[in-house]
Amino acid sequence: MDAISYKTKFANKTSVEKDWILVDAENQIVGRLASKVAILLRGKHKTHYTPHADAGSNVVIINADKVRFTGKKLTDKTYIRYTGYPGGQRYATPKELLKRKPTEILAHAIHGMLPKGRLGRHLNTNVRIFAGTEHSHEAQQPKKIDLNTIR
Repeated sequence: MDAISYKTKFANKTSVEKDWILVDAENQIVGRLASKVAILLRGKHKTHYTPHADAGSNVVIINADKVRFTGKKLTDKTYIRYTGYPGGQRYATPKELLKRKPTEILAHAIHGMLPKGRLGRHLNTNVRIFAGTEHSHEAQQPKKIDLNTIR
């Protein structure tokens, strides 16, 4: 038996080919969409997945302003942020955020599903979120995929 044929190959910056993926978020549920995008960003959909490396894809999300929430989350859920000043804690519901910053809802959900630390912060730069159907990455020729094909 040849022991060389059983070597495990680990992905690194030089060996990974990063592809561009286009995801349409229209009528998608926020949490389920975010978990599938996190899988794409990590590279878990590829055969050469490596936990400690950026082996995932670059993801472009369009129609972020048309996402859905289940139940009463649109009015009952709260996003909390802190300005840094005394008494500066601010609250917002998803309904308010969809009017003001529709891309922040998906960015917050995806960021929470990525690893914490240096790798997670780096993977967070591989996602681009746009509120409408227009995006600035036509030159990369992203492939549109159906999220139901991912796990």
